[in-house]
Amino acid sequence: MDIGVVLQNDPPARDVVELAKKADAAGFSHVWTFDSHVLWQEPFVIYSKILDSTSRVVVGPMVTNPGTRDWTVTASLFATLNEMYGNRTICGIGRGDSALRVLGAQPQTLAQLREAVQVIRGLGNGEEVTLRGQRLRFAWAPDSRLDVWVAAYGPKALALTGEVGDGYILQLADPDIAEWMITAVRAAAAKAGRDPAAIKFCVAAPAYVGDDIAHQRDQTRWFGGMVGNHVADIVARYGGDGAVPQVLTDYIKGRQGYDYAEHGRAGNSHATFVPDEVVDRFCVLGPVENHLKRLSELRDLGVDQFAVYLQHDAKEATLAAYGEHIIPARSAEFSPEH
Repeated sequence: MDIGVVLQNDPPARDVVELAKKADAAGFSHVWTFDSHVLWQEPFVIYSKILDSTSRVVVGPMVTNPGTRDWTVTASLFATLNEMYGNRTICGIGRGDSALRVLGAQPQTLAQLREAVQVIRGLGNGEEVTLRGQRLRFAWAPDSRLDVWVAAYGPKALALTGEVGDGYILQLADPDIAEWMITAVRAAAAKAGRDPAAIKFCVAAPAYVGDDIAHQRDQTRWFGGMVGNHVADIVARYGGDGAVPQVLTDYIKGRQGYDYAEHGRAGNSHATFVPDEVVDRFCVLGPVENHLKRLSELRDLGVDQFAVYLQHDAKEATLAAYGEHIIPARSAEFSPEH
């Protein structure tokens, strides 16, 4: 199982780059960032510096969307970085949340997401695509290679992921919910005539290594509020019976709105409705052995990558703990001796 990290593009950008360098040195496989250009700095500028300052990590957004940039611009950004740094990018994409809502816009439709995935991936792999009746290809990027992983919660978005995604991003670390979601993606892939085993699965969630569970919960409760935004949309569209696992629909009953000015931030006052039980299920908290146990459970479900959301007051300590204890332990499980 790969271990990635998810950063916010908070200024100063050099601090984001320094965290990425530490992740690279610690053995993390991927450095992802939020992509919400009003709330945080523009990620693709920072990606260039991260790639220039590291040697191994793959970088990309978790997640971009089809609405804030022309799809050809997004694809060109990836292809340019690939030419400069040797195919070390990845595209996580969804319908859009904070990046669009703070502009007064709504998330993109699933039809727009489907077409965006196909256009961005095609151009990012040096292929010809058709967009608005025009046949397009980056003649300057024949060797670019780009996977597109789709973030989804709702049943139609999960089906789309299975039909067109190279990978699936689930933003919570509960094994029961992960199994439900992964099963849905695999079933959609099989129905579409694709090999379900070819789809990569990434679980992304806050992780905090230490012994003060109460403090860790307070520092990561924001995540349940963020997930609640997506779940609220699903409940509004499909109702609360069976569209997603009941634990998701149950906990948002106490939700009373959301302030995007506090999006993704520890201490978010609009996440107080999230109970401790949900924090414990969605996040990975506690001493090293807790993390190893949860990652083993996720791996057994077929998860290929766990991506650590690093939005709390122990960023460097958690990076170090993963580098010293958790990544080596995960690697040891797949050594020839094992």
